[in-house]
This record gives sequence, C-alpha cells and structure tokens, in this order.
Amino acid sequence: MYDIPFLDVPPLQSAAGTVTLPGSKSISNRVLLLAALSEGRTTVHDLLDSDDTRVMLAALRELGCGVEPQADGTLAITGLGGALPRQSANLFLGNAGTAMRPLCAALSLLAAQHGGQFELRGVPRMHERPIGDLVDALRQLGCPIDYLGNAGFPPLRLGHGQPATLQLDQPIRVRGDVSSQFLTALLLALPLVATKNVVIDVVGELISKPYIDITLKLLAQFGVAVQRDGWQRFTIPAGSRYRSPGDVFVEGDASSASYFIALGAIASTSGVTVQGVGLASIQGDIRFVEAAQAMGAHITGGPNHLVIQRGAWPLKAIDLDCNHIPDAAMTLAVMALYADGTTTLRNIASWRVKETDRIAAMATELRKLGATVEEGPDFIRVEPLPAHGWRPASIHTYDDHRVAMCFSLAAFNPACLPVRIEDPKCVAKTFPDYFETLFEVVAPVAHEVPVICIDGPTASGKGTLGAAVAQRLGYHLLDSGALYRLVGLAADKAGLSTRSEDLADPTLARQLGALAGSMAVRFDGQGIWLDGENVSDAVRSEAAGMAASRVSALPSVRQALLALQHGFQRAPGLVADGRDMGTVIFPAAPMKIFLTASAAQRAERRHKQLISKGISAKIDSLLADLEARDRQDSTRASAPLKPAEDALLLDNSALDVDQSVHQVLVWWQDKRPF
Repeated sequence: MYDIPFLDVPPLQSAAGTVTLPGSKSISNRVLLLAALSEGRTTVHDLLDSDDTRVMLAALRELGCGVEPQADGTLAITGLGGALPRQSANLFLGNAGTAMRPLCAALSLLAAQHGGQFELRGVPRMHERPIGDLVDALRQLGCPIDYLGNAGFPPLRLGHGQPATLQLDQPIRVRGDVSSQFLTALLLALPLVATKNVVIDVVGELISKPYIDITLKLLAQFGVAVQRDGWQRFTIPAGSRYRSPGDVFVEGDASSASYFIALGAIASTSGVTVQGVGLASIQGDIRFVEAAQAMGAHITGGPNHLVIQRGAWPLKAIDLDCNHIPDAAMTLAVMALYADGTTTLRNIASWRVKETDRIAAMATELRKLGATVEEGPDFIRVEPLPAHGWRPASIHTYDDHRVAMCFSLAAFNPACLPVRIEDPKCVAKTFPDYFETLFEVVAPVAHEVPVICIDGPTASGKGTLGAAVAQRLGYHLLDSGALYRLVGLAADKAGLSTRSEDLADPTLARQLGALAGSMAVRFDGQGIWLDGENVSDAVRSEAAGMAASRVSALPSVRQALLALQHGFQRAPGLVADGRDMGTVIFPAAPMKIFLTASAAQRAERRHKQLISKGISAKIDSLLADLEARDRQDSTRASAPLKPAEDALLLDNSALDVDQSVHQVLVWWQDKRPF
C-alpha cells in the first residue's frame, strides 16, 4: 500500500489482464460480527484485510472474542454465544460505519441485558456521520444510550452498568431513507434478545435495499431466518439463536469491482478479467454491471468472474436511479467524462452522509478536471469533457477511499495529462493494494511515465537518495549501479573473470553481455534479488563495486542492460539512480540530478558505512580508491561520467539525506503541472 502524501498517476492508454478482488467490506464486517455473536467456532475464508475490518477485529478482541489467524490465511473466530465476558470497553472504530452502527446496536442490547457499559468513538468524520435514527430505535427498546458529543452523532455511551428491561412487544420503528446500515444493525443485533417475535417497521422508503438483502442472506447462514414483508416490515422469529455454520467464504468486493469494470469499458479491447465476484453475487453492487452495459461496455462472466471489454466509444450517456448501487455509482460519475452526452445520477441522497459528503466532493473534484457539473440534494449531473477541455488536477480525497479510486480513471483522458491523487493511502479502508493492482493491468501512454535520474560519482549517496525519493513519491526504483554489481556477482557464480586484463578478450566480453541480458533482477523493500536470491549484502561489497566499475566499460554489457533498465519505466514513475542515467539510459527524463560531494566527504561516509557493518577499513585507502575510480570513470572511452547538460547539480557535502530528499522534491514539484 502507498503511504505517501500524494500519488501522481501518469497518462494511461489501455488495460488488459486479470485482477483478483479483495473481500467485500460489507460482507466481511457482517460475517465477523455474526461469528462473534454465534455459538461455536467459525472459520472465515478470504476476509478483507483493511482499515474497517482491522478496527472491527480489534473491537471483538476487546470484548473477549477469540480471534485466531490460521496458517492457511483463514481466520478462526470463537463466538461469544450471546454472552458478555467483558462488561465494559472503550472502542475506537475509525471511520468504519460497518463497525460503528452494528456494534452500537449489538452492544446496546447486550449492555441492557447483562448490565454492561461501553463507549464507541471514531475519527472526527465519524463523529459527523448521523446515528440518531438508530439510537432512537434502540431507545424504543429501552436501551440506555447517551451522546458524548453532539446529539445524533457519535461518540456514544451504551448502557449504564446495570441491566435494563427491554420492551419487545411493540414494533420497532426505524427510518430507512438515511442509511440502510441502521436497519442492518438492528437485524444483526435483535436475534440476541428475541425471546418473542420482534418486529421492525421501516419508516419512509428504504434506500440501498441490496445491502439489506446481503444482511438477510448472511443471517440465514448463521441460523436466523428473518421474515420479510416487502421492504417495510421485518420479523425476527421468537427463539432465534446464532449458530456457527463452520466455514464462511467472503465474496470479492463488488463495489471495488466497479473500478475495473469501468477500466475495461474505457480502455480495454482485449479484456480485463475480474476474479472474486460473478454475475450471481449476493451483493447489490453487482448491478453496476447493468449500468456499465447501458453505457456501452461489453461484459460476460460466470459464478466467480467477470470479463469486461470496451464496446461503444465514446461511452453512452445515461440517466439512472442509483439507489440500488449507492457506492458503485460514484464510478459512473467519472465514466460520464468519457460519454457522448450529459449523464445524470439520481436518488443518491445517501452520498451526503458517507465518509464525506460525496455529492459535494465528486462535483468539486470533477470541476477541477474541467467538467461542468450540477449537483442537487439527491442527484449529480455531469457533462462530458472534450479533449481540449481537460485540465491537470490534484484530487483531494477527503479521507474517502472511493473518491481516490474513482478519480484514478481520469488518467485515461485524451489530453494525456497526469492526475494527482492526494492521500492515496485512504484506499486502505477497503482495497489496500488498489493502486499496485491498477498499475499491473494498465499501459501508460508511451514516454509519459515520469523518470527522475540521479547520477554522480562513486559513494556520493545516489542509492540512498534514490531509494528515499522513490519511497516518498511511490515510484519504482532502479539502482543501475547495483545492476553492474550484479553482473559481477553473476559472473563469479558462472566462473567468468571480471579482471581488467581479461576483459579485452572479445569472447569473454560477449559471454558477459549474454549473462547480463539473462539476469532476473528485482528491487523491493526487502532488498535486491538476483535469480530469486537476496543478494543485498553481497552486491554492496567492495569487490562487487570494483567489478561493476570494470564491466560497466564493456559495450556488450551496457547494451545488454539497456533494455533491462528501460523495462523499469513503469507506472506510476521511476527513480533511476546510477551512472549515466540522465545522459545515456533516460536522456529524455524530465528531471536529472547530478549528485556531488568531495572525495574526502565520500571517503568518510564510506568508512562509517563499512565500520557499521563490522568491516575494517582505512580512510586513506578509501580516499585513494575513490579518487582512482573518479579518474577512471571520467576518462573512460565509453560514456564517461559527466552531468547531463540539463542536470541540476546537488552538492550534498554538507547535507543529510532528509535535506537532500527535500531539495529533490522541491525541484520535482516545480516541474509538475499541478
């Protein structure tokens, strides 16, 4: 997951491949709570790992529920069976409505039944999300509940520490036109106290009915068959009791599928395959497929997969009541930018009480892109953008995962402009690896993936600076110096000499070139990998460094590594550090840094580095070696070391790493269009 202030998505042109969805948030947190309330042990398969499920699991542990991760990736939940082993707890639930609302209902009833007292809190935005209608319904039952802040909103205190008599004789009235989570919370909680038939009457039109359908189907899996009279009256039968079904499988998240369905509709002629959810999904958001088809997408599928291709282009404008797909409908607002006319999304008042006011947020951010947008109390109307109308935009995400994911699709704009996503880590709420997954199946516009080159002499700190800049920007990293060192390591394993006196042999030079071209190299947060082996320490040795300096002068090796290095230029961007990055490998890179420091300063840094690793070294010897290598690198016949003509010079003799990174990022910001 990207943990950076912003992520720049480069211009994208096509998509193809297979995506495996994370588990459904809606199903995951419902299943966790049901398993916790049940008798017996439940094994949960394919559970979503996200912010929302983590806060739910933390709360269940606080309440005394057994939570045991298994070696096969499943999670074993030992249920409480309606008991209350811990009589009090202060629970932090982040911005997870799927945890706050159901736990509010379940703990209110358990606190009244057993004499407990609990406090529920969240992030500031959660304290702005209404819960008054649910609290009113629970108070009808006789549950003692106090607001600890503003009336109608969390934080809440549930129970007074003493048992309270519950009133189950009369129907419980709850509004259905603000959030379906209020009804879901009651449906999940009331089987705990159903000593007689318990009736819920919905006041007003019930929105998001498909989410209630999910709840009812999951209740049935755990042994509770709720009787439904239309969408206005629900009856929990007397004697209802939760029993573990043993194993529960969580579907892939249909709301998350919407981004890849849209991706296929916008940009895939060969097809994008989505694994984990199919046309027969129990999730209401699977009906996003119908909306995408109405806009022209070609979609086929089976029980657990979908295949999406572009059909009509431009997409067709639609006028749609989106009450049945409230979360997924946000994706349609961005798809509307690629349509042949004005698109209107109606009956979306629930957007205003989600993680943010989503109608206002979507309208504001769409306008940044250049769109003409009209918003109303329960609708949004979006006009398509012509190629000349697009503007580069930095999208504020409001700590809302769906805003971040929706607007990544704007990178397919015909103006070939990048899109900045602020706070990309907010996708952790439901899809922590969303951007990594997206970049695996998209192809950027040729030559539009940004590259930052960092050149400089030996021991100037190129690798350290490059890795830090790449981490801050969420870019891929290419340590070209390591590539040449890797050739030396691979040659040693293959029994090929890298001694200067032997390299004049044309046969050996060809062999080393072939070896360099066949290496399987990977850089990641754990180190440097060669043919599946972590060689991070070996590649940084002095011997490897000397071998790198010698083999880098061979045209055969340089040519073999050229294509390999170009292959690292992948979305969202690349930081390429090492010799000749800006002059030979990526001469068209938009920013080139030539990092310098005095030989004495570099020798001192290298000395400290070696000593910290327990390697004995003398500064005088290191200084002499660096000076010799500087002369060799600057006078070699093939690509002598020198700054690119348009390189920015950065002397880091008196700078620490953070100061150097800051300077590079300041320069980079000046070159971006945002």
